[in-house]
Amino acid sequence: MEINKLVDLNNFRTAPQLSDIQEKKLLEELKLNIFNTDWITVGIMASSDNKAIEALKSISKKYPSFKFGDLSSLHADGGVFLKANQKTGNVFVRSENGLGEGILITCQYDEDARESNTFGPFPLDFFT
Repeated sequence: MEINKLVDLNNFRTAPQLSDIQEKKLLEELKLNIFNTDWITVGIMASSDNKAIEALKSISKKYPSFKFGDLSSLHADGGVFLKANQKTGNVFVRSENGLGEGILITCQYDEDARESNTFGPFPLDFFT
């Protein structure tokens, strides 16, 4: 399947491998969506809590305005799902096996009339 736009990722359960050109196109499109949103939530599916935390840190490094709470106390065994909310700073992680792997970014809005949009899954190293 050809991947040229964010919508092309919707059919994937786990993040596909992307070429440098694909990553660049998707990152540009995602950046436009992120900068036009009020806040984001992040969902990370990973094989370990450390991989999920590293992926979240890479997002904060790419976008310094995205601040999340203390990550040092997070722990879950085996496959995990990490959820982070930029608006509250809250981050939670839970064990959950059988998930794919990747990062989901949901653009949220303060106005109820505007519908949130989820993009991904992106590879865990997408923001590095």
